[in-house]
Amino acid sequence: SEPIIMLALWSVSFVLLCVWRFSYAQYEHMGYLLGYPEPVQDLYTAPELPKDIPRIQLRLAGEKRKHNEGRVEVFYEEEWGTVCDDDFTIHAAQVVCRELGYSEAVSWSPSSKYGKGEGRIWFDNVHCTGNEKSLAQCESNGIGVSDCKHTEDVGVVCSDKRIPGFKFVNTLTNNINVSEFSTDVFLLLLSKTIQSSSAKRNYSLPLPSQQPLVRLRGGALVGEGRVEVLKNGEWGTICDDNWNLVAATVVCRELGFGSAKEALSGGQLGQGMGPVHMNEVKCSGFEKSVTECPFNMDKDSEGCSHEEDAGVRCNVPAMGFQRRLRLSGGRNSFEGRLEVLMERNGSLVWGTVCGEGWGTMEAMVVCRQLGLGFASHAFQETWNWPGAVNADSVVMSGVRCAGTEMSLSHCLHHGEYLSCPKGGGRFAAGVSCSETAPDLVLNPQVVEQTTYLEDRPMFMLQCAYEENCLGSTFSSTPASSYRRLLRFSSQIHNNGQSDFRPKASRETWVWHDCHRHYHSMEVFTHYDLLSNNGTKVAEGHKASFCLEDSECDEGIEKRYECANFGEQGITVGCWDTYRHDIDCQWVDITDVKPGDYIFQIVINPNYEVAESDYTNNIVKCRCRYDGHRIWMYNCHIGGSFSAETEDTFPGLINNQVTHR
Repeated sequence: SEPIIMLALWSVSFVLLCVWRFSYAQYEHMGYLLGYPEPVQDLYTAPELPKDIPRIQLRLAGEKRKHNEGRVEVFYEEEWGTVCDDDFTIHAAQVVCRELGYSEAVSWSPSSKYGKGEGRIWFDNVHCTGNEKSLAQCESNGIGVSDCKHTEDVGVVCSDKRIPGFKFVNTLTNNINVSEFSTDVFLLLLSKTIQSSSAKRNYSLPLPSQQPLVRLRGGALVGEGRVEVLKNGEWGTICDDNWNLVAATVVCRELGFGSAKEALSGGQLGQGMGPVHMNEVKCSGFEKSVTECPFNMDKDSEGCSHEEDAGVRCNVPAMGFQRRLRLSGGRNSFEGRLEVLMERNGSLVWGTVCGEGWGTMEAMVVCRQLGLGFASHAFQETWNWPGAVNADSVVMSGVRCAGTEMSLSHCLHHGEYLSCPKGGGRFAAGVSCSETAPDLVLNPQVVEQTTYLEDRPMFMLQCAYEENCLGSTFSSTPASSYRRLLRFSSQIHNNGQSDFRPKASRETWVWHDCHRHYHSMEVFTHYDLLSNNGTKVAEGHKASFCLEDSECDEGIEKRYECANFGEQGITVGCWDTYRHDIDCQWVDITDVKPGDYIFQIVINPNYEVAESDYTNNIVKCRCRYDGHRIWMYNCHIGGSFSAETEDTFPGLINNQVTHR
């Protein structure tokens, strides 16, 4: 009877872990760190360390965390301790994550985000290159030499993806708790234990796949979005022909939610890009995945456009997060000064959030937590919204969000030691929310088809120099010479549910006398040329001197035109084209050597305008330059391919970050 009881316990644990894994699948695609190169995936081999390197063991611990994140703890000389955040970088986080069996680091967090540890602080002023096999190989003050406190304990977020073939070698018997293993290691041990102990009974236990086959995009709330499926290594949408509540429920259950509340049609949650993978889907309701449902294979995209993209709204358990926030003083329930319920001196009190550093990503979390949709604007001052008099005191400061958190309390923020020089009251943070939002998507094919080189004489580049659109060696280039420019066109679509408008009002736009036009957004796009290991070798940027509707889908009228100081924006269903022959629509590659590179474009890089989905704001291409000609190929929206394919493209996965 004991093996049967053990089997039952293991099975229950497995089911709970699977539910957790898939419920997180909606947001696990969103990366965090800007600019850190994705490493080449290689099979794991146990490190062979020099004899003079201390033998240590690592683990992730702390509060409110997932299996692949937490406070970094080190076991040395029979004692667990922590690592100080002084001089800690993403390179050190990379070493930590790989030592724990994860493929890469996503981000790191200072100031004891995961709670204060105990015991010794084993490492301080850590300097890693990122290539070390163990944290003990990195330069530091010396093991155990530190002037830090546990308020400076560092934490990391690792990729959910494991190193192929990684084997956990426990040299510290009886010191590692099962709860300290990652989900993947736990599942591996689980499968081996059950299959070996019950082989005679012919039991089998399938493990979850490495990458989900279904994801949701463009939804404001957890459990809603446009349905996208992975087929032949590329993400695509489902046509809404015959789309119903039964099929939507299969999707919701696959992602770890309850049954479907609504089956949405007509691209209600924004239009996707790329292929339409499935059409006329007919589910029985018993499928484990919508990819198992029958569909019309002869016409998976025939007759369907992205205006017919299917979506879902799932029933999600009430978590009660919205009861800890409120908006006060606004003209309606969608705006106001933010007030939060926090524990102070043993009591729960309402107070404000410091407005310093408050931005769009933080506002996105607030609007989602309150069930009010997307952020429309983030306010660092709330003069017009007095709020509750008894809630003027600041109870939260230093807030930095990725934009995907379920609750504001999950964001990085100061603990009990607040820092807000201006105080609360009128300098408290505020938000305005909206049920809809724009969604900008760059057309990768246009970039690929319009790329060419131009050797432009110096006398024609003075205006571009004033707008900082040229390489750093421009000032030392002879006046009779030229700069070599990588030129291309950008076609930027608004696939969202509301118009894209500049954050700044028209009266605050900046006049640029040289080019004789206004800039409504000083930085609208970033252009980067990267080496194959992710190092930036050339860069450019483009201000939005004119956001307008160049063309629109059939039946949609243009609303924005720049002529005569007109209103700027991009209407839903329209696109703005920045032609290859306008100033600054280039990257200066004069100093770039011939070779193979990655070309990367990021739209709305500073999140000045709220969007429903930042993950599709990036286009990446492969690029070959022989010193005379240039070839652009394999251009695609970041995250539109399978994880295995995306791993071969260094640079950003998407435009989502942990904190800025």
